[in-house]
Amino acid sequence: MLDKKVVDLLNQQVNKEFYSAYLYLDFSNYYYDHGLDGFGNWYKIQAQEERDHALLFIQYLQNNGETVILEAIDRPSVELVSAKAILCEGLKHEQYVTSLIHNIYDAAYCVKDFRTMQFLDWFVKEQGEEETNADNLVKKFKLFGDDPKSLYMLDNELGSRVYTAPSLVL
Repeated sequence: MLDKKVVDLLNQQVNKEFYSAYLYLDFSNYYYDHGLDGFGNWYKIQAQEERDHALLFIQYLQNNGETVILEAIDRPSVELVSAKAILCEGLKHEQYVTSLIHNIYDAAYCVKDFRTMQFLDWFVKEQGEEETNADNLVKKFKLFGDDPKSLYMLDNELGSRVYTAPSLVL
């Protein structure tokens, strides 16, 4: 049986991951609407990853005999003003999600919940990758975004991204 605070935080994370999927779908739609289909593809795949992260948290809770509590998912509140601003918001959001994962890890550590800490280890590593990817997108856009030919090439590069499901064993 898991600690109540840890369970509450895990349930909150389920909903935060679904919110992240909504947010990234919103980003994806913006890019598709503005003719940047590669960027749209990149964020659509990012949304799939976030949805799968939520499902991993659900499975973990279920595997430990805990009740999953699904809440309403808020509409994304980020104002979509430019392609570059969205990338910056994506990085900021990934940093926020990292802080949430660290908070759950800390709660598990305080009650010596080693099973949950081990489960979260994958997410800690994943968030490092997510932040690096988001930061790299911001940097590339700053380098190439003002040049139409370079932006076209970057958009094509992002369009080649394909979805691969997470390989976390629960």
